[in-house]
Amino acid sequence: MTPWLAVIGIGEDGYAGLGKRARRALLETGLIVGAPRQLALLPPCIRADRLEWPRPFSLVPVLERRGTPLCVLASGDPMLFGVGASLARVLDPAEMCVLPAPSSCSLAAARLGWALQELTQLSVVARPVAVLNHHVHAGARLLILSNDGKSPAAIAALLRERGFEASRLSVLEHLGSESERRIDGLAGSWSVEETAALNLVAVECVPGKQPRHLPQTSGLPDDTYRHDGQLTKRDMRAITLARLAPLPGQLLWDVGAGCGSIGIEWMRAHPNCRAIAIEADEGRQEMILHNREALGVPALHLVAGAAPQALDGLESPDAIFIGGGVTVPGVLEQCWERLKPGGRLVANAVTIQSEALLVGWRERHGGELTRIVIAQAKPLGNFDTWRSALPITLLDAVKPLVQEGAL
Repeated sequence: MTPWLAVIGIGEDGYAGLGKRARRALLETGLIVGAPRQLALLPPCIRADRLEWPRPFSLVPVLERRGTPLCVLASGDPMLFGVGASLARVLDPAEMCVLPAPSSCSLAAARLGWALQELTQLSVVARPVAVLNHHVHAGARLLILSNDGKSPAAIAALLRERGFEASRLSVLEHLGSESERRIDGLAGSWSVEETAALNLVAVECVPGKQPRHLPQTSGLPDDTYRHDGQLTKRDMRAITLARLAPLPGQLLWDVGAGCGSIGIEWMRAHPNCRAIAIEADEGRQEMILHNREALGVPALHLVAGAAPQALDGLESPDAIFIGGGVTVPGVLEQCWERLKPGGRLVANAVTIQSEALLVGWRERHGGELTRIVIAQAKPLGNFDTWRSALPITLLDAVKPLVQEGAL
């Protein structure tokens, strides 16, 4: 297949910084699509018609001309948080010819003397700044593509809130152009309310006097969450996540999500993990919204409603956790029906009635039952004794790849 689409990365140095293939593509095409700032970088010798991206952003102007030769302009490397990556999700790679320029992250690393393989590249372009919460750790180096000139101040505020006010920030404006500028400072004393709209923020994370550390392992401390007691406790949560076994790109349903802890820690397992929290209680829905931001997974999707009705129309999951509502008629059945073949269902039971349902379920569908008793040392007079929490019965079942009776 001959590519009909050329996706051209262009830097702040404009047309002069492009290679021969990129220049030739622009000279020979009849249409160029890009942002106003990018289109303005082209010289008069480029005769092609110019079309700005619509607002809100949409790929429709390109996709509706599929098969017709045209060029798309992108900032720097189109495949790094760029339009090239968006187009690649919906087009055959053979339809595209991608001609990248140095990305802003590459230029920033060169200016700072940082090794690209040792840092984390992030974007808050049209994304909540809260996504950074998942990546703030002592010694971490972050390169963050800003949404606008107010992003650096918002990033500094987030670092202060996390107790990382000693972190060093460098804002690099208009990288690669004659007007390139660098602003350095500390998160704790950052006073620049607005910078140039086109900027990248480099952060070297340094904890202050009272940092709030968020470990990468499952089983975060219970007081990390805002909750009303409807929380899968720390040790049980770690066991449950181990049985759910999150993998990159997989989707979890957290049914009866409470404060959202299982779905949140599922998503924290890998940046590409996805989760849907289904919760009927309005107060707990507010807790989920708070907790997902505070713990750096703002993309956690909340469905306000009760299972099984609230499950209608949702994307089929790779794994399901039922933390609440096991005894509601139809919940187990619909979850099992909607679970992808090879998917994992984990359910926890505390009451005799819910345990009986899981025992019956295992007899019909298989799986493992595990009874878990967790005890903690508590004072008893001048001594200590073991105080046991209520025993929990855990069902772990894997849906067969081929259903019985199927050809």
